[in-house]
Amino acid sequence: QVQLVESGGGLVQAGASLRLSCAASGRTFSTSAMGWFRQAPGKEREFVATINWSGSPTYYADSVVGRFTISRNNAQNTLYLQMNSLKPEDTAIYYCAGRHLRTISMSRSGYIYWGQGTQVTVSS
Repeated sequence: QVQLVESGGGLVQAGASLRLSCAASGRTFSTSAMGWFRQAPGKEREFVATINWSGSPTYYADSVVGRFTISRNNAQNTLYLQMNSLKPEDTAIYYCAGRHLRTISMSRSGYIYWGQGTQVTVSS
């Protein structure tokens, strides 16, 4: 069993940066691919980024390419999402998610562990 706890969300102005963290408990983090998803009010949860168990490869949604960077520290059981040049349309609850496989996935159904989410609000 893996438990995921996100942190680092907040209220920022457009153009600012935030770094989200996801602390994982359990022995399988270092051998699991991980991902970030987000859900805006009234919308479905959507894929943001994913990372292989080893840190490479990574894959991003088109809407965040060049602005967001996913990374991980397996020694500290922590997943990160560096978000730069934030836009109002990035406003959402951001969820950390874990797979039971080493390979990346862009599909929600590919993840079996989910955190409770952290709110990111970007004002214009």
